[in-house]
Amino acid sequence: MRFLALPFLLLFSSLAAAAEPVTVYSYRQEFLIKPLLDTFTKQTGLETQVVFAKKGLEERLKREGKLTPADVVLTTDLSRLTTLVDMGLTQAVNSDVLSNNLPDAYRDPQGHWFALTTRVRNIYTSKARVGKVEIDYEDLASPELPGTICMRSGKHPYNIALVASIIAHHGEAQTKEWLTGVKANLARKPQGNDRAQVKAVSEGLCDYAIGNSYYFGKMLKDKNQKAWADAVFINFPNQNNRGAHVNVSGAVMTKYAKNPEGAKQLLEFLSGELAQQQYAEVNMEYPVNPKVAPSELVASWGQFKADAIPVYQLAQHYRSAVSLLDEVKFDL
Repeated sequence: MRFLALPFLLLFSSLAAAAEPVTVYSYRQEFLIKPLLDTFTKQTGLETQVVFAKKGLEERLKREGKLTPADVVLTTDLSRLTTLVDMGLTQAVNSDVLSNNLPDAYRDPQGHWFALTTRVRNIYTSKARVGKVEIDYEDLASPELPGTICMRSGKHPYNIALVASIIAHHGEAQTKEWLTGVKANLARKPQGNDRAQVKAVSEGLCDYAIGNSYYFGKMLKDKNQKAWADAVFINFPNQNNRGAHVNVSGAVMTKYAKNPEGAKQLLEFLSGELAQQQYAEVNMEYPVNPKVAPSELVASWGQFKADAIPVYQLAQHYRSAVSLLDEVKFDL
């Protein structure tokens, strides 16, 4: 009986593991993620459980340690991906599917994180006062633009990544000069979110604003914000040289995932054509999977050249970027 019971127990254990849900901690919003996870469940039969949060997931994972229920973390930007890795909260994933679906520039070389969407850090200009222009990020520090620029906090992850890209191309000394010049050209103290900057341009508070591309699409589809978007042109910076800075959203498998096989299947699904198309249509982000085209609205803004520096290389400049922002007292 003992010999007969062992295979039965092994089979029971295997079935139980297969039925275990994939638990997701998500910085990405429910309206975007829930439909994706519902489709994943229909395709694979694997259920999911989700914790949505705006902040604090890294600290929660660290506090939970080996007892964490989380298998996957979905993040909104590269800085959070690299923070999870630096805190030792992730594990490498070896997957031919992920390697085939995602270009090298948008994957951690050690396999600890994977980008799922990209967004451009655009420069918006007033239609009435500036028009559509060819512009570089470097131009924002020009002494010819005093009091004309609006942007959110320099310490926001989106802007830290942009500053990191400037460091990657120009070094810390020139980047500090650039930050000093941009600060001198601000129309007001950094504040609000990306949409608030476009709103400020529409109200005549400034002529230039910095913001992520997908917010432009969201404003165009929002009856209460469409007038803001209609008041500006979206410009892709640095098209005559290195290309526009892009940031990413992405995902990791947690170090102590209880369902690593299910987590791997979810990551592979999110990198696939169906999920990538849904990202593109619902949130107006650029798919990372090169087989998937952007939404019709996003495509209408035109093609652009992206910065050739792999996004994972920007992470090494994040601490320097924050230090420089503090040195010039950018937000004060």
